[in-house]
Amino acid sequence: MKKFLKILGILFIILILASTGFYIYLNKAFPKIKPATDMRVDISPERVERGKYLVDHVTGCIGCHSERNFSYFSGPVVPGSEGKGGFIFDESVGLPGAFYSKNITPDGIGSWTDGELFRAVTTGVNKDGKPLFPIMPYLHFGKMDEDDIKCVLAYIRSLKPVQNDVPESKATFPMSLIMRTIPEEANFTKRPDRGNIKEYGKYLVDAGSCIECHTQQSRGKLKEGFEYAGGHEFPVNGGYVVRSSNITPDNETGIGLWSKEQFVNRFKAYDNPQAKTVPVKAGEFNTWMPWTEFAGMNQEDLEAIYAFLKTIPAVRNKVEKFSLAGVKN
Repeated sequence: MKKFLKILGILFIILILASTGFYIYLNKAFPKIKPATDMRVDISPERVERGKYLVDHVTGCIGCHSERNFSYFSGPVVPGSEGKGGFIFDESVGLPGAFYSKNITPDGIGSWTDGELFRAVTTGVNKDGKPLFPIMPYLHFGKMDEDDIKCVLAYIRSLKPVQNDVPESKATFPMSLIMRTIPEEANFTKRPDRGNIKEYGKYLVDAGSCIECHTQQSRGKLKEGFEYAGGHEFPVNGGYVVRSSNITPDNETGIGLWSKEQFVNRFKAYDNPQAKTVPVKAGEFNTWMPWTEFAGMNQEDLEAIYAFLKTIPAVRNKVEKFSLAGVKN
């Protein structure tokens, strides 16, 4: 017995040493991303204008990095809070930790170089070499057109400074180690010509990270075979959940029977000031879908998104849009 316990103790020590060595290795070797470059982004009026369009209406940056008022339908951005950060994503939305959006106004990123910002947005590594949790969709941004990313940076440099000290994000174990392995080098693509409407639509859908919200997930992984089929749950006021829509071209449960005009008009219905002031009480239907932001996309871009979505595989998945948490009718 004594010999057995001695062997068991030795094995336990070996396991501890191996675990410690692995922990040290992960912390030193990852993330495996090149240093930030010494780039300077030209803040021309054209770049700022393009960046504003992307940030406000396509990539979703302003919705995550601002304060949203969910006492109104779709949680419109609170005027004056644009870019201040502090929006929290935590266990209440199924995430392993508490992750706060960064203050991306000059008050929050004034000490960052353009190269450090560019690296963070496209690879997921901040100015201190620490990994960002992929609720920040850098894996999608790293596949955009390099010039579009520079336009985004030019625009956020032009935001009005807002003082807001945002808490440090913290991941629970073992995600605190796992997330070090997630960042990857950018693999930029050229923005397709608008004449290639389906490829251009795909580019916009990827830039907006639509698949992330419109696909069910389990432990951070998309449910295979259900891409864009909806059903991803988001908590709303009063202990309810809202589930994302099926946007595949399935005739019964998706947008298969929608015309191009119906699709575009669904967005444009929120392209007015009144849409940002529709009150919603606790227990009433609300949504995380930032309709009032996406409504600002121009018609040509919305038509391109529609054209692309009509080409993806149709998935039959009936979504119960709204119910008490954990309860489906």
